[in-house]
Amino acid sequence: MSHVRLITAYVGLGSNLGDRAGNLSRARDALAGLGKVAATSSMYETAPWGVDEPQPAYFNQVVVLETGLQAGELIKRFLEIEAQSGRQRTRPGSSRVIDIDLLLYGDTAIDEPGVTVPHPRMHLRAFVLVPLAEIAAGATVPGLGRTVRELAKETGSAGVRRMHGVTDRMEGGG
Repeated sequence: MSHVRLITAYVGLGSNLGDRAGNLSRARDALAGLGKVAATSSMYETAPWGVDEPQPAYFNQVVVLETGLQAGELIKRFLEIEAQSGRQRTRPGSSRVIDIDLLLYGDTAIDEPGVTVPHPRMHLRAFVLVPLAEIAAGATVPGLGRTVRELAKETGSAGVRRMHGVTDRMEGGG
């Protein structure tokens, strides 16, 4: 019997439509079908990033996924989960029910059509770095040679608010 080599993947989740906490919970459940969810950061509420239209605030979270799937296959599955959750890709930066991003894939840097790891611009985004630092502060970002902790400190945490008491329970009034 062959042994599948497990890779530790760091996956970013975001939602700013509907029941944001519930959307993240359902995404985590779906990710469990792709491997073992080994750790989950707190949820953070963040302002929309890089958009010039008014949008609701996001809930963001990072999940550690131990998986035997290759990076390209993971991204394909993420897109399927997003579509099944009702995500409609109208234009870049638009509001979304769920967004699932492959942030890091082991200690590998990948630049292939449809697969870029580490996730582009993650090193500039506090809404990614703050929750990632909570569960993987010492991880080195391939290609940058710097730890998540160093990048998070440099980026700061402005506009990123940890949601106390919001976990798997559904959000009220969403």
